[in-house]
Amino acid sequence: MTAPRTAEVPLWNIANILTMVRCAMVPLLVVLAILYPETVPGRLLVAGVFVLAMITDFADGHLARSRNLITDFGKLMDPIADKAMTGAALIMLSVWEYVPWWMTILILVREIGITVMRFTILKYGALPANMAGKAKTMVQTIAITFCLIPFEVWWAPARWIGLAMMLLAVVLTVWSGLVNLKDGLRLRREALAGGAEA
Repeated sequence: MTAPRTAEVPLWNIANILTMVRCAMVPLLVVLAILYPETVPGRLLVAGVFVLAMITDFADGHLARSRNLITDFGKLMDPIADKAMTGAALIMLSVWEYVPWWMTILILVREIGITVMRFTILKYGALPANMAGKAKTMVQTIAITFCLIPFEVWWAPARWIGLAMMLLAVVLTVWSGLVNLKDGLRLRREALAGGAEA
């Protein structure tokens, strides 16, 4: 029997390198957001860093799957990098007093809680991605990007549009969290039932 292909994948492949680049972009975003909270060029720069990070998120996942570069390191670090970037952007938006703190805290609690749950149930199996999570990620990314770009400087009602988008992101975040919790509990229950039968 041949060894699994994943055992031959080098740790420092292009997918993992992109993940680490995204991790490095988190403190960069925070520093830029602290230095340039009120200038249009500064806000655009912060938004650009966030968008670039989200592009690397799509790219590393695509490369890992298409080139068979999936590693345990990537499985661990990719979601951590995603949550760190999203969390940093949300925290800075709340520091800017754009996004209410309750929205940021609710999203962060959900993200951290589901990530911890994923790791605790790994011995029963990996929790697959679902449409609820994908919809949540897409809306979060769009809403955060919209809020980072200083649209309200050019058109005052844009502030309320940004808040409405963030509210939708909060609703989808809570909903997808409940879906993942249900799926995780079912996975654990089925695994325990299978073990008992064996």
